[in-house]
Amino acid sequence: MVSVDEVTEALRDVIDPELGLDFVELGLIYEVEVQDATVRVTYTLTSPGCPIGPQVSEQIEEFVGELDGVQEVQPTMTFSPPWTPERMSEDAKFALGF
Repeated sequence: MVSVDEVTEALRDVIDPELGLDFVELGLIYEVEVQDATVRVTYTLTSPGCPIGPQVSEQIEEFVGELDGVQEVQPTMTFSPPWTPERMSEDAKFALGF
């Protein structure tokens, strides 16, 4: 069975094209749940009007689905709670000048 850490590492390949940073560093991944061969990823976007939503979902399915032991990936987008820059890692804050 795949671990939450392995899934989180795979999610580092999901990049925000406008900011050039990955979704993990940006704090856009809210939850990773592994149950047998199914992985559920709850994520958000920097704003509800962000046009990359469908692309992100596809990337999550692709990168997590490549992990050994994963048979199903269920990405879910949410805006509750809303994303704020405080959710970013210190490295991401530094890179973006926060």
